[in-house]
Amino acid sequence: MDPQCRLETLRLAGCGITEEGCASLVSALKSNPSTLKELELSYNQPDNSGMKELSALLKDPQCRLEILRLSGCGITKKGCASLVSALKSNPSHLKELDLGYNQPEDSGVKDLSAVLKDPQCRLETLRLSGCRITEEGCASLVTALKSNPSHLKELDLGNNDLKGSGFKHLSAMLKDPQCRLENLSMDHGGEWRLKSGPQKCK
Repeated sequence: MDPQCRLETLRLAGCGITEEGCASLVSALKSNPSTLKELELSYNQPDNSGMKELSALLKDPQCRLEILRLSGCGITKKGCASLVSALKSNPSHLKELDLGYNQPEDSGVKDLSAVLKDPQCRLETLRLSGCRITEEGCASLVTALKSNPSHLKELDLGNNDLKGSGFKHLSAMLKDPQCRLENLSMDHGGEWRLKSGPQKCK
């Protein structure tokens, strides 16, 4: 809360933080939101109510967070909806979002896709591994990225159930000359490293 605090990176992964601790942290950051650029809360238990608190921080026009990691935090489509609402109101600063190993499922990904369509969205890295996404969610994601393809450089969709049709949607996106993806992670840690120009896999 100290106005002289200039902390830019805060990592609290695996610290047993619940919604109560998350609320205290958010309260402090609300009073001094402009310096923090990276926040890591992965593998805690803020759940959906903690996400609601955190979303209120992200809505603050003074919030300058660029990296937000929330892997394995018990977030469902309800928590994802709160996050999306915040990002819609303040989309231009966040560059990396990690929601891996939560349960937003297809409906949560559809909500997130609305943010990705925003021309002010500057996300460069999006991690959604192990999020129970099927070809339906993949289609929504690809549609959003086609409408705003030039910023995203890394996409992680590993350990989801995309099936053949999901891969077809992704392939269509990669054909777009404006697509700037450099890293595409698929099943079980497999990764395509993509070069500009004709898309190639290493």
